Amino acid sequence: MSDSLREQRKNEHVEIAMSQHDAPQSDFDKLRFVHHSIPSINVDQVDLTSHTSHFDMQSPVYINAMTGGSDWTKQINEKLAVVARETGLAMAVGSTHAALRNPKMADTFNIVRQTNPEGMIFSNVGADVPVEKALQSVELLEAQALQIHVNSPQELVMPEGNREFVTWMDNIEAIVNRVDVPVIVKEVGFGMSKETFKSLAEIGVQYVDVSGRGGTNFVDIENERRSNKDMDYLTQWGQSTVESLLESTDYQDKLNVFASGGLRTPLDALKSLALGAKAVGMSRPFLNQVEQSGITNTIEYVESFLNHMKKIMTMLDAKDIDSLTHKDIVFSPKLLSWIEQRGLDIHRG
Repeated sequence: MSDSLREQRKNEHVEIAMSQHDAPQSDFDKLRFVHHSIPSINVDQVDLTSHTSHFDMQSPVYINAMTGGSDWTKQINEKLAVVARETGLAMAVGSTHAALRNPKMADTFNIVRQTNPEGMIFSNVGADVPVEKALQSVELLEAQALQIHVNSPQELVMPEGNREFVTWMDNIEAIVNRVDVPVIVKEVGFGMSKETFKSLAEIGVQYVDVSGRGGTNFVDIENERRSNKDMDYLTQWGQSTVESLLESTDYQDKLNVFASGGLRTPLDALKSLALGAKAVGMSRPFLNQVEQSGITNTIEYVESFLNHMKKIMTMLDAKDIDSLTHKDIVFSPKLLSWIEQRGLDIHRG
């Protein structure tokens, strides 16, 4: 594929993603916190710091991987980097393959580091990228972590996508062994299974982003780019973020689990944290905010989102992120059926 076609694809991805909407029904609506009437803490006592095995995050919310690789997406990355800088959020860029193939595209990604020199930034590559390119991706952004995105359904629907996956697991292991920052294996909207968590833990992965179904839908995006638009029947493929977090229960002592995919509200974010996620990523909400409402309004959106999280945590009598994992939750029959059929042992202290 030529560089101009890759740049066109990046722009098409963003355009189609911005036109998508949250699913009318979400698995986040299928679990509820139990309300207890009298909290023992004040709002200003709530601590939103997220502690992981290698770093602390000022907030459990981060701007998840979106874009880069074209002039327009450079502008988007710069705006998002300002938001991250002003709010203290960590930020991931989209796949850096364009910059690794064409150095002229590097500034569409490293604008993030230039704009936010002290911020926490995650770089991003695919599971098939050579180890040396993964090292370059980290260096490009002076990144504190490297996301490796796994996206086989997207590739298979994409007209020009990858059709070879046999080396992915071995390549991820090689990158983990060479890169000197934490590696986050990240789905792109299809969720993860307990079998996937087991396999990743066995090769030394310590961070995963489950990125479940319910948010940006890359089957729909790539199907729109197909001449016949003939793979729309896969639109519901994969596990939701809630289902993926339930699948992760037995591996949360081995893996730092991040959650993304279809988070709409501060309550959705807190439900993810209560199910064991250490942090929650959002993409399209930030993209739409910054493109439609501007940087200042997006900063206000972030500040309001975090303030709402603190208020809800006060209602839950949860002074920090870890406390959320011990709060009472009621699951719908649908989720209980998933838990039973998948043989999941859901521990709640």
